[in-house]
Amino acid sequence: MGDTISPLSASVLRNLADKLYEKRKIAALEVEGVVKSYTVAQDHEKISSLISFLIDDFAMSPQANHRKGGLLALAAATVGLASEASPHLEKIVPPVLNSFTDQDSRVRYFACEALYNIAKVTRGDLIVFFNEIFDALCKLSADSDPSVQNAAHLMDRLVKDIVTECDQFSIEEFIPLLRERMNVLNPFVRQFLVGWITVLDSVPEIDMLGFLPDFLDGLFNMLSDSSHEIRQQADTALAEFLQEIKNAPSVDYGRMVEILVQRAASADEFTRLTSITWVNEFVKLGGEHLVPYYGDILGAILPAISDKEEKIRVVARETSEELRAVKIELSEGFDMGSVLMTAKRGLGSEWEETRLEALRWISVLLERHRTEVLSFLDDIFPALLQSLSDPSDEVVMLVLEVQACIAQDPQHFHRLMVFLVHRFNSEHSLLEKRGPLALRWLCTLLDSERVCRELAAILEGEADLEFATIMVQALNLILLTASELADLRALLKQSLTNPAGRDLFVALYSSWCHSPMATVSLCLLAQAYQHASSVIQSLGELDINVNLLVQVDKLVRLLETPIFAYLRLQLLEPGRYPTLLKTLYGLLMLLPQQSSAFKILQTRLKTVPSYTFMHVQPPSSTEFPGLSAIRRTASSGGYGQILSHIPVIPAGLSTSSEDGDKITDTSGGASGINFAAQLKQFEHMQYQHHLHRTAQRNLPRKLPSTSLQNGHRNEDEGDPRQRVRQATDSSSSSYLLPSKSTRNG
Repeated sequence: MGDTISPLSASVLRNLADKLYEKRKIAALEVEGVVKSYTVAQDHEKISSLISFLIDDFAMSPQANHRKGGLLALAAATVGLASEASPHLEKIVPPVLNSFTDQDSRVRYFACEALYNIAKVTRGDLIVFFNEIFDALCKLSADSDPSVQNAAHLMDRLVKDIVTECDQFSIEEFIPLLRERMNVLNPFVRQFLVGWITVLDSVPEIDMLGFLPDFLDGLFNMLSDSSHEIRQQADTALAEFLQEIKNAPSVDYGRMVEILVQRAASADEFTRLTSITWVNEFVKLGGEHLVPYYGDILGAILPAISDKEEKIRVVARETSEELRAVKIELSEGFDMGSVLMTAKRGLGSEWEETRLEALRWISVLLERHRTEVLSFLDDIFPALLQSLSDPSDEVVMLVLEVQACIAQDPQHFHRLMVFLVHRFNSEHSLLEKRGPLALRWLCTLLDSERVCRELAAILEGEADLEFATIMVQALNLILLTASELADLRALLKQSLTNPAGRDLFVALYSSWCHSPMATVSLCLLAQAYQHASSVIQSLGELDINVNLLVQVDKLVRLLETPIFAYLRLQLLEPGRYPTLLKTLYGLLMLLPQQSSAFKILQTRLKTVPSYTFMHVQPPSSTEFPGLSAIRRTASSGGYGQILSHIPVIPAGLSTSSEDGDKITDTSGGASGINFAAQLKQFEHMQYQHHLHRTAQRNLPRKLPSTSLQNGHRNEDEGDPRQRVRQATDSSSSSYLLPSKSTRNG
């Protein structure tokens, strides 16, 4: 065999397959000498034949020792070829690379040694096999045999040197191979890859920055590696690339932004911090170039603002502020829908800071691009209404600011009010918890009169009478107590003399009729005392229920607040304001004697001065209407102690009006208000409520299963007077909205 295709002696062939390394090495030196002689003679045919023989009979042999000898011989042949080796590399290199995956670790080791010697000789000529060599070394870097790993590391360093000095390296062909391996989890492979990225990036002729999106995700993935060394290497590499981005004249941010957004949601804290830091730098550097990606960036920032790590929160807040500071032109590709949908998702976050930031974004966009934002109103408005239930007052107030901004247009204002009423109706707890805050803040942001008029118009035709009552009581309480509505109260006080006050009184009255005590309160505020008295007297035709008495109790307590100081001062002139006295005594007669509100109002009425009437004889039939009847009723009911203090009003004063002018309750008079028609409207509305309550009572009810257990009577079977006293006393002095438990009265 050797005699026909090779001048190699039988002993050389035998030694190449020997189990001892020294004998194989001696044989390899013989091969080197033979190849040198052929090279000098330029006998490339014999060289090619010898190489083929070494590959077929040794390098590809099923015998491990033959393969070892063949690898040594191929390396020796390359050394013998020296500068003439390039034409033969296509035959020499593939079997060597193939041996990198050999099952025998010693064969893999000698494959590394052989390729190392081949590379030393051929240098740049070997670059055409770079991808295959890189792939082989990548696998050997994680080899189970330490000696093979060490050999691979030596080979790796040599190949890096060759690449850095070679001008034929193709980064375009290498990047797909690198990208394919970046998500490998083996720590040795990761170190190998980061090492190559760093080396290639250090070569000025190689533009690694242009291909950064191809392996950026892999580098971020390494930031959460369990090995501190790998994390540090990846962080160093990323820091270098970020510095290059800062110095680069132009950068394509698009693909990198997508990667950063995904990594910003990583479970690893360091990865999140690094990605948000990159986003922050991108916003500072790119600014307007990032406009098409604002939706994605905001999607990363909003959760990060509530991150458990303070450093991340700080960077995220700064990034959001930087992003909002950029002047956006919609023609630059800004995706309004994407940004608004991202902010909408932020409203549903469990974290308060994220919800607040989402609202700030919506507010800013409304301010800058109102028309475009309103085109997406159907998509975001339900979420804004849902946010009214937020446990944070700050969130609720910011939601209302956004809604008030939307409501600047008349059509959107009406829609907001309708949606708001519907929301309160569908969630009564929201009305109790957030109603006062929402309505007061809206009155501050928008015109308070406009808000109250619109709500009154909506509630006037509300089909749900129970809800309408609750809502009116809530509005009335706000009207009487909120500092934001002081101007509105001042205007209502002029209802009998000022056309604007009159119009407001009439506008509110129709819906205020849903609640008797709200109507009385409105009349007291407008100083329409005669009409207030008529409203109270009309209640005799209706059921006096617990809910009504609770409202009377609250009104009595409100009369003691600074809001009604003017009314209490008017009691100093009982002769001028007789119907005011009649109204207050009417309220007194509605209350149970043992209730605290009864005692409060009784004490107040006892302080009314009677010196005006000291020398006037009590008339028989000229008292103000209804007082005689009250006296008779009170006398028969044991109210003698009260009657002794009610002043007797002279006949000449019996027709006095609410403010001392000659105005009767049967016509508009000087005030321009048709109180007779108003009273009919009130009575009609209360009749509708009466029919509704009657229908509700007639519905079949299932008694609680425990109502008759242990010999106890059902709670509804107790003494009605006792229940009334308990209901009114339980209202205490807090001016809260009516609770759901009292709705059915």
